[in-house]
Amino acid sequence: MLERTLVMIKPDGVQRNLIGKVISIFEENGLKVVALKKTKLSKEQAKAFYIVHKERPFYEDLTTYMSSGPIVAMVLEGENAIQRVREIMGATDPKEAKEGTIRRLFAIDKEKNTVHGSDSPESAKKEIPFFFSEQELLDVA
Repeated sequence: MLERTLVMIKPDGVQRNLIGKVISIFEENGLKVVALKKTKLSKEQAKAFYIVHKERPFYEDLTTYMSSGPIVAMVLEGENAIQRVREIMGATDPKEAKEGTIRRLFAIDKEKNTVHGSDSPESAKKEIPFFFSEQELLDVA
């Protein structure tokens, strides 16, 4: 099933100039970029984006970190894109991530783990419009 999912390269990945490397890993795995932008989240925007984690103990640290520097937001499209992106990213904790995954290759720790990806179709439906209008989502030819 052809799907779209949101991926963010987090501040640590942008700061370490990993944008091209991360995108190329997704593209080499058959995913297409249909939207892409570099931006910086305010603390309020980060809190709104991660509202689902509001009651979790890491919420404040996460939203502070995600608003600490530029991020790259993108929409990737492909067959079973959500699950494939999750596999390509690897486990949240880089120590538990499989060899060759983005987080195993580039993450600093559990928080500074380089990438975020939608975890379900429902999340993707909420997360994509957070960053992109319908007009910005370009069909892949």
